[in-house]
Amino acid sequence: MLDSQRDYVLRTVEERCVRLIRLWFTDVLGTLKSFAISPAELENALEDGMTFDGSSIDGFSRVQESDVLAIPDPNTFEVLPWGDPKSPEARVFCDIHGLDGTPFQGDPRQVLRRQLQAAHEAGFTFYVAPDIEFFYFAPPERGTTPVPLDEAGFFDLTTTDVAGSLRKQTIRTLETMSIPVEYSFHEDAPSQHEIDLRHDNALTMADNIMTFRLVVKEVAAANGVHATFMPKPLEGVQGSGMHVHMSLFRGDENAFYDADDPHNLSPVAKSFMAGLLRHAAEITAITNQTINSYKRLVPGFEAPVHISWARNNRSGLIRVPIPKRGNPSATRIEYRSPDPACNPYLAFAVLLAAGMKGIAEGYVLEPEAESNLFELTDAQLGALGIGQLPQSLSDSLKVMERSELVREALGEHIFEWFLRNKRNEWRGYKTHVSAYEIDRYLRAL
Repeated sequence: MLDSQRDYVLRTVEERCVRLIRLWFTDVLGTLKSFAISPAELENALEDGMTFDGSSIDGFSRVQESDVLAIPDPNTFEVLPWGDPKSPEARVFCDIHGLDGTPFQGDPRQVLRRQLQAAHEAGFTFYVAPDIEFFYFAPPERGTTPVPLDEAGFFDLTTTDVAGSLRKQTIRTLETMSIPVEYSFHEDAPSQHEIDLRHDNALTMADNIMTFRLVVKEVAAANGVHATFMPKPLEGVQGSGMHVHMSLFRGDENAFYDADDPHNLSPVAKSFMAGLLRHAAEITAITNQTINSYKRLVPGFEAPVHISWARNNRSGLIRVPIPKRGNPSATRIEYRSPDPACNPYLAFAVLLAAGMKGIAEGYVLEPEAESNLFELTDAQLGALGIGQLPQSLSDSLKVMERSELVREALGEHIFEWFLRNKRNEWRGYKTHVSAYEIDRYLRAL
């Protein structure tokens, strides 16, 4: 299978006269990285990988151990649908290895591969489908407030909606790159939009999210618009989330489905959910990795704050969507706290690790939270045994640092680097004097 895919890649490059092949990978924070090779180097790259200096990539190697190998995954090869059609380019995602051929500990894609392999050994395939929200703005200028393109709201359709055209172009581009889209619409906040990707295995979906973020920005920029996945770019309106729909399959059977359960949730699904809830605070620094992420995770703006689950209650962390009748394969859970600024490889890895821990140790799922949790007092929440997600990046890092689950899921290399990097980010934030503070205190004090 692998040899036939390699042959397909080499044949496509020749037949379509591809001039450059871009090797894609991410750093620890999920920033897309790339270097290009010529078609003459492609066969060698597919066979032996391409050496590059890992010390220049955040979270990769130290200077004294710098060189690593980028080994293209031929299953991810796609011709890029932009640029000069007379001189086309292609991209392929890479796994990063050490020079001795072993998986590189600083590669987020390898972290997810490890967790998927562990799930496979337990008999499961992990499928995900993200609902990705983002904003379109006029091209930003440093120090100014973002300028939305519209004042529309949830599901609004306006005759002058320039962003509707951008979404259409984005969807066409995604589908050209073999990324199927399920839904697209205007979200609740001004100039906020959502595109939902059709479910796929977690590794393919993480690759698709990295491609998706680039495509959204490329299409926007080509039309003189700025697209951003910043979780909370505007005050007073909701921020952008990336709700993750998840399921486990055994072969062709949905392991989350049980026809005899009142809610059609199997014991596997319930233990998986219990694992997510028990370890939710520990993994939040990974699913919500920026300082700005926590300005979205506040009451009143549809983002989850409380560690709970329900079927139709959107105030909780986990929602269990009611599937269409007669469709067992649609039974799934929706984890609502992640935002689109996360590294999807690491986010999916810790979500899977938490859920599988629940299955392995037989965690018991707490009762469903049927009330609107935003309306309850802290005392009432405490009586129900419902805790809260961390309220800042600093709080999240403190919980993560004590987590054996996250340490094991990420590996020592990424775990320690991530903590150091994010503590530095928090220290910079703590010493920054904001416009808010100047406006509030300078004249009054």
